[in-house]
Amino acid sequence: MRLVSFVQVILLFGLAAYVLLVSLENPALVRLPLPGGQGELTLGLGAAVGSFLLLGGLYTAFLLLPVWWRERRRRLQERRRRQDLEGRLAATLQARLGTAGSAPVTTRATEGSL
Repeated sequence: MRLVSFVQVILLFGLAAYVLLVSLENPALVRLPLPGGQGELTLGLGAAVGSFLLLGGLYTAFLLLPVWWRERRRRLQERRRRQDLEGRLAATLQARLGTAGSAPVTTRATEGSL
């Protein structure tokens, strides 16, 4: 499924590059109405297409940013949990090894005493 999305994005970028190239070779003016109906903004076609591509990229980044942020936070929490678990395991192992070394050692009786 990710391959299909990747191919779609590549095709859209190719189409956008083609439209931008054609618009830069054939300059035309585009009149964009301003909000509120108080006038219009006149831009070249290449600048208009480029700005809309930039706005679309920013919009897509803002849509994906929360997903990336959650994934990064989840990975950091997992790393912290793993480090805490490893620390507790190491402390338990050290405690066990410390108590095993301090246990009373039984000695054999010498052969001559039998």
